[in-house]
Amino acid sequence: MKIKFWGARGSIPVSGRQYIKYGGSTTCLEVRSRKNELLVIDAGSGIRLLGKELIKNPSNRFTMLFTHSHWDHVLGFPFFAPIYNKKTRINILGCSFTSDPVREIIAKTMQPPGFPVKFEEISARFDFSSVCTAGCEIGGLQVLPIELSHPNNGLGYKFCESGKTFVFLTDNELGFVHPGGRTASDYVAFSRGADLLVHDADYTDAEYPRRRTWGHSTWQQALDLALKAEVRSLGLFHHNQDRSDAELDRIVAECSRLARRAGSKLKCFAVREAQEIKF
Repeated sequence: MKIKFWGARGSIPVSGRQYIKYGGSTTCLEVRSRKNELLVIDAGSGIRLLGKELIKNPSNRFTMLFTHSHWDHVLGFPFFAPIYNKKTRINILGCSFTSDPVREIIAKTMQPPGFPVKFEEISARFDFSSVCTAGCEIGGLQVLPIELSHPNNGLGYKFCESGKTFVFLTDNELGFVHPGGRTASDYVAFSRGADLLVHDADYTDAEYPRRRTWGHSTWQQALDLALKAEVRSLGLFHHNQDRSDAELDRIVAECSRLARRAGSKLKCFAVREAQEIKF
């Protein structure tokens, strides 16, 4: 399994010297199986650069998954170059987080007058199907969803292949159970023993009281989850739009210190745009 992060920022894309190390693009991940089957998770602004890589191929066939339909996770879709190639075939898996079909979620990003090209006018071919609660297999990857604790709902995912496990829980509030969401203990059970847990870490404990119920966790809550679930590595994700590289470096250092103090060998890091991880 290979994972590449094309965007790790939360809420809105940002730019500036203070964001160079960890990047300013919003959520998009590339997950490839050992058979080189491609899964694209979310279509935040990071998907634009992924698209520039994919169009180097004369034709593309891959699957897209979405965690939820909030703007920062879909805004890059109209700028995803492969959708303008008639040789592109995309299987989009629908989710239970909205009353709208998944087709409508992406079509709305191209709805006039917000964008000059309608979804019906793009060249790629799409197949739409459902993600069942029992999960599915894609190119040798076992994919298991779990409901997120987030306003308007959402799904997190567990990816398993050849004994390795990657859990992705962005936009997940561990300190409050939103309608349709799960409890913190449910996420511990879901993440148990994972090789890599990437979790929402938008806030600090000091910031959280003013933002409780907004749908995001603190890095301290993410660390507590990782320790209880006994995962091997924790990737802090959905970086706050105002969080500088220097601030994230300090958070990682403190996260690592607290893990060691707890007697854990957990590796703690903040996800960087363009970062690759292989199992």
